[in-house]
Order: sequence, then structure tokens, then C-alpha cells
Amino acid sequence: MIGAIAGDIVGSVYESRPIKTKDFPLFHSESVFTDDTVLTVAVAEAILTGRPYENSIREIGRRHPYAGYGGSFFHWLHSDAPHPYNSWGNGSAMRVSPVGFAFDREEEVLREAARSAEITHNHPEGIKGAQATALAILLARTFRDRDRIRDEISGRFGYDLTRTVDDIRPTYSFDVSCQGTVPEAIIAFLGSTSFEDALRNAVSLGGDSDTLACITGGIAEAFYGEVPAEIITQVKQRLSPDLREITARFREHYCASHEHNDLPQTP
Repeated sequence: MIGAIAGDIVGSVYESRPIKTKDFPLFHSESVFTDDTVLTVAVAEAILTGRPYENSIREIGRRHPYAGYGGSFFHWLHSDAPHPYNSWGNGSAMRVSPVGFAFDREEEVLREAARSAEITHNHPEGIKGAQATALAILLARTFRDRDRIRDEISGRFGYDLTRTVDDIRPTYSFDVSCQGTVPEAIIAFLGSTSFEDALRNAVSLGGDSDTLACITGGIAEAFYGEVPAEIITQVKQRLSPDLREITARFREHYCASHEHNDLPQTP
């Protein structure tokens, strides 16, 4: 999940200033974590503790009130009686990466992805986007076979994954829907040569950059097996202590093949 967080931070600068090139500084003085990171960590905390997703997301989300939540989610977050609001937005997919790392069977991943989504994003496309992202992570970390990922995700969810980043980039624009974000984020990974290259692909599409790179980053971490140390260092510097501590605990518990000493649990 640290790959998803890194993607969010890298893409944060370009969400309001979209670019159409892979040639950009990976980190900037204005690079920050956004709601994508906050809610990803909240899902991780729910998995670690066994608490309902809704409880963790509402508690941790409220700790970070200025993370950049959408209007409907913000209302849900602060409601006394929250209900799902039939959203097909990409928020369900950007927060789901811990599910793909924590669960080892396809049916578990699909079930938990749906559970994490439907508390807010109970539209079929919202659930589908979360499931596709989580399943791509599971397939990436277990098989490391791009063709299998492409075939299984497109076959199950109907996404067109035959396109390339170069095909998409010229006409792509800001899109907050799952159906207009998740396939493109997966393609950004499929066309990559490294973890960093995957993030550059995602940002270069010129869309909802932090969310695109967040989704791509989770899949790329699972596939390539680790996030470069220099990127983790930059992430550490930008995370708040509470988010850093939960991230470290999750990685220690569920990402044993990765290095953990580079992200200490205490600030």
C-alpha cells in the first residue's frame, strides 16, 4: 500500500495542473498526501483491527479534515446517520489497495473490496472499480504476469485494456468516475518498466493525477515487489505520524517480502 500512497503524493501537484509528459520532477515542495492516502490508511487500519470499514474511515477521515474530500463524501463523513450515496466515483478504487495485499484468495479480495466500497460507493460501477483494483493487486503480487492481469481484469469487468498510454494520453481529460479512471490506471501499470515509470505513466495521462497514480502505484508495488528507497524516504517526510504508524504496521503484517526498516513505526 505504500506504493499507492507514493502515487497519491507524486500526483498531488498535478491534479489541478494536469500535464501530458513523463518528464517531470517526481517530488515537489508542494507534494502532499491527499484524501487518497488518508482513506487508504483507514482501510488498512480496519483490516488490521477487524473494525468495520465505515468506523475506521470516519474516524481517520475526521482527523484530517482538509485532505481534499469530495462534497458527497465530506457530507457522509460528518453525518450523524451516514448512508451510501450510490456513487460511481473513483474514491472506492483509490482507497482499496490494502485489500489486495491483505487477502490471498480471489473470492476474499472481491468480497472485501465490495465491502470497503459499498459503505459510500454502492453504485455497481463504484463496487466494480474497487474490485478490479484489488484483484489486479492480488494477481500482480501472486503471478507477476501482465498478460494474465490484463486478461482476467478485462474478462471479468469488461474494461478495455488493449489500449496503451500513448493511445490514451492525447484525448484523455480529468475524470472522477471509476469507469474512466480504473482502466487507465491499470494500463499505466501494464505499460511500465519499473515502479517509478508506472507513476510517470499515470500522471502523464493528464487526468485526476493523484488518484490515477494512487491506483497504479498499488498495482506496481505488488508487481515489482518493492518501492525504491528514495521514494519511501520522500513519502516518510510527508506523512503525518498517525498515518505513518498505521502504514508501518500494515506493511509489517501483510507485506513481509518488502523491506520495513525504512518506515519506522514511531516518528
